[in-house]
Amino acid sequence: MRKLEIKVAACQLLTSKDVVTSTEKVLKQIEACAELQIQIAAFPEGSLFGYCCETEYWEQISPHAFKEAEAKIAAAAHKFNIAIIVGSAHHDGENWHNDLAIIDQQGTLRYRYGKTFLAGEKWCTNNQGKLPIVQLADVNCCFIICHDVRYPELVKLPAAMGAQICFFCSCESGLLSEYKLSAYRAMPISRATENGIYLVMANTPANPDDIKAPGSSHGNSKIIHPNGNVIKEAGFFGDEIVVDTIDLSQAKGSQAKRTYNENTILREWFQRGCEFVEIV
Repeated sequence: MRKLEIKVAACQLLTSKDVVTSTEKVLKQIEACAELQIQIAAFPEGSLFGYCCETEYWEQISPHAFKEAEAKIAAAAHKFNIAIIVGSAHHDGENWHNDLAIIDQQGTLRYRYGKTFLAGEKWCTNNQGKLPIVQLADVNCCFIICHDVRYPELVKLPAAMGAQICFFCSCESGLLSEYKLSAYRAMPISRATENGIYLVMANTPANPDDIKAPGSSHGNSKIIHPNGNVIKEAGFFGDEIVVDTIDLSQAKGSQAKRTYNENTILREWFQRGCEFVEIV
């Protein structure tokens, strides 16, 4: 029988471009998640490098730094029996990718989802692969990174193919970009309600010591019900773990599946799009 309830967390965390220090902060939050009996925990975009976009940084840093960091996180995932989604990066031999390391409860790296729609990053290339559905803690999950949230099909296609939770990992603009904040709030809510699935948003908080600091954002990490209501939400500042036990019977993906199944002018086009979804 499929599991009906699962405890999830959006881990709001301010990190830096020092991979070792950032990894230690992630590991401490994983330990805190273990005490809360979390089953799946998500961390922001670029957690391991403080979402640093400096060209010189990426010319100098070794891919091995991220491999070592992910190995430690995988060991913690196994030790505490928690699936972890963490903002990382990897080099494919030619290009860097801004991606999510998706690690299961056994500590196995199940997939790397690379950001599909870049937000002007010059140091990395975008995802040219599939849109994954990865089963974590017996739940079908899909993933988007920051600017991806502006492209509804990245969630709608996996939702139609059975994803019940979308993990949205971001490091959006800061609090001074006030004109963006309404949209930043609306879009993740829309992605949940237009598909009928849960959305767990892990965003970087604002930096209280320097509100203009690069690698900081506006917080507001949240868990959103398939009906569009925000269940739990963090503030603008501070490292925080947003936790809820969600009822998966509510995540039916009805709207997305209707687009796939119902005889409308969109059906054939949409079904072809679903071929880009990969069930892992």
